[in-house]
Amino acid sequence: MKIEIKHKKRYMRHKRIRAKVFGTARRLRLFVFRSNKHIYAQLIDDDRGWTLVAASDQELKKLKVKSSLSQKRKFLRNLKLKVGKEKLEKNQKPPSGKVAVAYETGKLIAQKALKNKIEKVVFDRAGYKYHGRTKALAEGAREGGLQF
Repeated sequence: MKIEIKHKKRYMRHKRIRAKVFGTARRLRLFVFRSNKHIYAQLIDDDRGWTLVAASDQELKKLKVKSSLSQKRKFLRNLKLKVGKEKLEKNQKPPSGKVAVAYETGKLIAQKALKNKIEKVVFDRAGYKYHGRTKALAEGAREGGLQF
């Protein structure tokens, strides 16, 4: 019952956000979806109803890691160190696990967008609170060169 209420609340927030956020051909909508295991990002043109660019953490892992479990662990450990060195302030600990992967996914979508000559986007957090993985993806996209 409690989970159902959470989903309804997020859905209502999402509807409220979508009433204001709209992607056009000049300024696409950066849509974020996160499941318990993965995070996905898409650049959508709402005028035509097209998804122009998409990225996910699964794609990121395919690019950088082969199927061996020990290599995945090494990849995540290196990712934590890499992200930690770039974005660490005095009393902050480096992002780890899913947050670090979301940050890299944001960089990946920015890289793909810049290949397609897309620089300006509108951020659609899809009803999720702006912290954790959602915030990390947005910061990674900004770091990669997208302008919100």
